[in-house]
Amino acid sequence: MADTSSSVTASPARRSWADTFRVYTEPASLRMLALGFSAGLPLLLVLGTLSFWLRKAGIDRSTIGYLSWVGLAYAFKWVWSPLVDRLPLPGLTRLLGRRRSWLLLAQGLVIAGLLGMAWADPQLHLNHVVWCALAVAFGSATQDIALDAYRIESADADRQAALAATYQTGYRIAMIWAGAGVLWLVALGLQEGAGDYQRQAWSFAYLVMAASMLVGVVTVLLSPEPVAKALTPARNAAQWLREALVAPFADFLGRYGWHAALILALIAIYRISDVVMGIMANPFYVDMGYTEAEVASVSKIFGVIMTLVGAFIGGVISMRIGVMRVLMLGAVLSAGSNLLFAWLATRGHDLVGLIAVVSADNLAGGIASAAFIAYLSSLTNVNYSATQYALFSSMMMLLPKWIAGFSGVYVDHFGYAQFFVSTALLGLPVLVLVWLASRIRSVPSQS
Repeated sequence: MADTSSSVTASPARRSWADTFRVYTEPASLRMLALGFSAGLPLLLVLGTLSFWLRKAGIDRSTIGYLSWVGLAYAFKWVWSPLVDRLPLPGLTRLLGRRRSWLLLAQGLVIAGLLGMAWADPQLHLNHVVWCALAVAFGSATQDIALDAYRIESADADRQAALAATYQTGYRIAMIWAGAGVLWLVALGLQEGAGDYQRQAWSFAYLVMAASMLVGVVTVLLSPEPVAKALTPARNAAQWLREALVAPFADFLGRYGWHAALILALIAIYRISDVVMGIMANPFYVDMGYTEAEVASVSKIFGVIMTLVGAFIGGVISMRIGVMRVLMLGAVLSAGSNLLFAWLATRGHDLVGLIAVVSADNLAGGIASAAFIAYLSSLTNVNYSATQYALFSSMMMLLPKWIAGFSGVYVDHFGYAQFFVSTALLGLPVLVLVWLASRIRSVPSQS
């Protein structure tokens, strides 16, 4: 069989600028824009935006930090990824195919969880909100597993950077909608004289978010099932378990040997600065006196523009100069943008400063994420795309999410400025690991 992996360190094939930009107009790229929106929408609704809601409802910062562990569902999605990769769903798989059936099921779970959150008040029923948030996180993580496999199987390795960029663009637009959009909707729903916290305004906003998931549902129904390698029927349960659970990890270890540990270490901490800082970003805005309308406006206008620019730049220059160079650039920019938040913490209520910092942070995030997605995609074998990519993206979330759970306690003891500086310093080991990983070349997979 032909090589199903690619070396991220190899020099990219030279192509004209016209060919480079034309990739972004292909149907596969446009589908990833819409599906990226569906993937990005739930994340903030159970993490960043939820933390803003909880802080407005009077929940203390330590509790908010601990509740961020809901996001650990994303870190353990590799546990059930073999089922998503290989198990057919009765009825749905026959109608839609293996990838689309799992996508549709996962999206339904996300919608149900968001509806449950919309109908609850964290001041009175915090446990109900948490359980519904867990359902959203589990459905979202499952959607990620199926969607990553769908993306990898939808185009050859040469186009993965472009698909990653359009996916990331859709993802970031959804995050703006789930962040700034929710705050904007809440601001619209506030009744004058009824107090700073009004549950019905938040309920309305989360109902709109549940309806927004229909973008992904419609896209799945209208999209073709990618051509994937046919699965050989297992002779018995032991063979199925071996092929579903053991083979994907054995393949990765076989191709990279001891270098696999280095690669997994890089994956585990590449986004650590962003993830740890992000949990306290919205409580920071609240405590600095920014209103819902101010945060929404800044994120919606400047955040969207710089995110789109960052994702586009990351995808284009990855195809021109190679993923690893852009991966290093993204690591530097992501850690550096956290220092800007430390500066902002000394300014009090500074709207111009907020605009500058949010713009820089979104630009850095767009560049880093586009390159990182392309890097993770290049590590997979298409025979095990869902399972291997789930392992990689789970590793990316596990350590950062665990550390982020203590972020509220850290802020209570040391303040926001020192917290943001500390999160920037967490990114320094990433630079060393990117340099070391750039020297690794994969061994072609055999099957």
